Amino acid sequence: MSAPEGADSGHPPAGRAGPVRRATGAAAGPGEQVCHLYRLRPGAEAEYERRHAEVWPELSALLDEAGIYEYAIYRRDLLLICVLRTRSGFAHAGAVTAASPVQARWTASLAHLFAEIADADGEPLWAHQVFHHPGHPPPA
Repeated sequence: MSAPEGADSGHPPAGRAGPVRRATGAAAGPGEQVCHLYRLRPGAEAEYERRHAEVWPELSALLDEAGIYEYAIYRRDLLLICVLRTRSGFAHAGAVTAASPVQARWTASLAHLFAEIADADGEPLWAHQVFHHPGHPPPA
C-alpha cells in the first residue's frame, strides 16, 4: 500500500489541516492523554495479565495520589500500550510515583517480565498521536 498524496512530504494533502502535535511524555499537561509502550519477554504474557488482575490496593491509591486517571493498558502479543491522563501533568505524576516505595516494589516485582521499557537515554518509549477523532458520544 502506498502512502497518500502529501504524506511524508511535510505538507498536508490539499484542503487538509496539518497534523496537530501535542505534548508527549513528561511535557504533557493536565488532562492531556499520554501513551507509552513496553515489550514483554516471550512467555511473560500470562503472568503480566495475572498480576494486573490483582493490582495492589496501595498501588491504586498511589495512582490516585499522583493524579493519574483513565489509565488503561492494552496488549497485543508482547507489545503493551499504556494510555493515561493526569490531573496535574505527567511530570508531577511521575515525580510522585518515582518517590514512592510502593512504586519501587511494584516495578521491581515485574522487572523480569520486560524485554524493553525505555530508549537508550532511559526515556519511556513514548508514542505520539497522529490522529484523533473525538466523534459524538451517545446521548446521556
